[in-house]
Amino acid sequence: MAGKNIKVLLVEDNPGDVFLLQEFLKEVTTVVIELMPVEKLSEALNYLAKELFDVILLDLSLPDSQGLETFVIAHHQAKATPIIVLTGIDDETLAIRAMQEGAQDYLVKGQVTGDLLVRSMRYAIERQRADNALRQSEERFRVALKNSPIFVYNQDRELRYTWVYNPPYGVRVEEILGKQDSDIIPVEDAQHLTTIKRGVLTTGIGTREEVSITIKDTTRYYDLTVEPLRNESQEVVGVTCASIDISERQAALRDRKLAEEKIREQAALLDFTTDAICLRDLNNQIIFWNKGAETLYGWKATEACGQNASELLYDEPSPEFEAALLQVVSKGKWQGELTKLTKTDKEILVASRWSLVCDEQGKAKSILTVDTDITEKKHLEAQLFRAQRLESIGTLASGIAHDLNNILTPILAGAQLLPLKFPDADRRTRHLLEILEINARRGADLVKQVLSFARGVEGKRIALQLRHIIVELAKILKETFPKSIEISTDIPQDLWMVSGDSTQLHQVLMNLCVNARDAMANGGSLSISAENVLIDENYARMNLEAEEGPYIVVTVSDTGIGIPKEILDRIFEPFFTTKNVGKGTGLGLSTVLGIVKSHGGFVNVYSEQASGSSFQVYLPAVEGMETFSPEDLPPQTGHGEWILVVDDETAIQETTRTSLETHNYKTIIASDGIEAIALYAQNRDKISAVLMDIMLPSLDGLIAIRTLQKINPHVRIIASSGLMSDNKLNAVAAIGVNTFLSKPYTVNELLLSLQKVLL
Repeated sequence: MAGKNIKVLLVEDNPGDVFLLQEFLKEVTTVVIELMPVEKLSEALNYLAKELFDVILLDLSLPDSQGLETFVIAHHQAKATPIIVLTGIDDETLAIRAMQEGAQDYLVKGQVTGDLLVRSMRYAIERQRADNALRQSEERFRVALKNSPIFVYNQDRELRYTWVYNPPYGVRVEEILGKQDSDIIPVEDAQHLTTIKRGVLTTGIGTREEVSITIKDTTRYYDLTVEPLRNESQEVVGVTCASIDISERQAALRDRKLAEEKIREQAALLDFTTDAICLRDLNNQIIFWNKGAETLYGWKATEACGQNASELLYDEPSPEFEAALLQVVSKGKWQGELTKLTKTDKEILVASRWSLVCDEQGKAKSILTVDTDITEKKHLEAQLFRAQRLESIGTLASGIAHDLNNILTPILAGAQLLPLKFPDADRRTRHLLEILEINARRGADLVKQVLSFARGVEGKRIALQLRHIIVELAKILKETFPKSIEISTDIPQDLWMVSGDSTQLHQVLMNLCVNARDAMANGGSLSISAENVLIDENYARMNLEAEEGPYIVVTVSDTGIGIPKEILDRIFEPFFTTKNVGKGTGLGLSTVLGIVKSHGGFVNVYSEQASGSSFQVYLPAVEGMETFSPEDLPPQTGHGEWILVVDDETAIQETTRTSLETHNYKTIIASDGIEAIALYAQNRDKISAVLMDIMLPSLDGLIAIRTLQKINPHVRIIASSGLMSDNKLNAVAAIGVNTFLSKPYTVNELLLSLQKVLL
């Protein structure tokens, strides 16, 4: 293609992208690009009906067509013209589907340079030409086979004919398909053929024999080649046979050798391989270059033969290449992994096997190389490594969660104690303390959610009342959203219950409210309402995600700018966002949909531009009473009991001491396991219970507990930790502690745990 103009049809509706592309191509001096830009798919189809182009650059998002359907329509109109998808949609799944449908390449705007684009266009044109040449070659093979005396056929494992070319015996193809040899030729001859073919099926090794077949008192001789037929898993699923009538033995030996050579050539075509096979002399000049090499590297055999392999396939020979060359010359073979270049300068990784070829006197004369593309395999391995890194991140998250729990414990306890210490605080101060407590609890719930993610378990589902979540959310929104946004709620007192994770459902409503806020930059109204709904059979038929039965529907409505109709179907796609860079990740609505679906619900959206949006979240209703967390129950006070508090965090020591003493308990504080054992030994008669952190310096909490149990087998112990693995939990249960208290804990949870062990 050097020196030849490239005529390009550009289908792009964004003038800025067209201008940028033209500027890119101006920088390319190696080839002249004749660019014909159009804005719509219909315009492109009109041009394709009248003119020929070397390549088509196609955007998938056009005014009159969207998505993969755009490519399908264009490809149907111009099957002989290579199409390169040039789009702003960075979607690996969409790219794979486009390539499967016939796209020559998939390029993402913002990642494209002029040189890259020209290389891609050149590769697409060459690849299209290669595909056309392959089809012509296959047609020539079919015609040649049809006009040759060779009988070629496939049989399955039961030796029934499944594919036939040029049947002998004066029969038609339709009379052979589905039958066995015994249905066509005499039993004796059929048994002999069956024995040969069964041997190939059993061993998986091909064979070649001369066989005789007698029909109507006439014996004919055939040169029969039988090869195993394998599936993609390399399992033998049948045999491929080629036979030629060699009855005329008086034919010259030269003619017979020619016929045998034709059989071998046909067998080689049938035994097509995707491996790249190259034969080069000792000076590294390429002698033979098969179709697999053409497909893998992009160079035609006519282009590659005679070239120096090092110059053709390497930017510069690597140390691995030099080491391979030395080993194959000295030891006769080598195998390993090499990075090579294709015709388009694309780097690929191959598993390469080298063998030294010698003449009859044992003198080395050439090197045979077989290359297998393992680029995709290595990519999958990289994905596995990334998954392993994510697992490591999960482990790291667990460790961070432990520290966060230790930090949140005194914050949560302090937020509950301050109103008791300052009962005369003004209303705003009390409200701020309430917000502090709510968000400390929310932070604790989020830490639990991180731990659930790291350990691969779902959030805890309980029967809960959405009214509480909505009221709590409305308070936060009124404190944090701009005053120009009016917030209102409408929740009936008889709202049904749902089964769910309160933190996740809070996240759903918060994400929807934040989106509503962003849609009302100049102010507006945000309303949150809930109602009971019975979905009947008719509604369920119209909405495939719905089922008959009771639902709670929560509606979040705004008076913002609305959502354009053309993108309404895409808003739940991960990473799809209309916000500016840095303003949004495109994960908010996809997270909403994922959480709602995990709760057995679905989401409906109604929106008009300049008229606002309305998101309806449907969640299945459940029967039963609301499940209260321990902090929802009335606080319990002590009767002067002494509690030994063992924790290495000073802040936790102080808040726990204050919490207990405020509720009529007395405390003794220890900072590690050794100090705890000493204090308990001195005060065992007056200590009623021990609050023991499991993760302690100097002496592990589990060892300290066992020691205390030896001092007093009836000691009452509450084990506590910010992070507990399954092994630790099992160990705590095994040594017989009375209960376990997870950090961060509220004052009520602490008091309830003490009440439980002191009963």
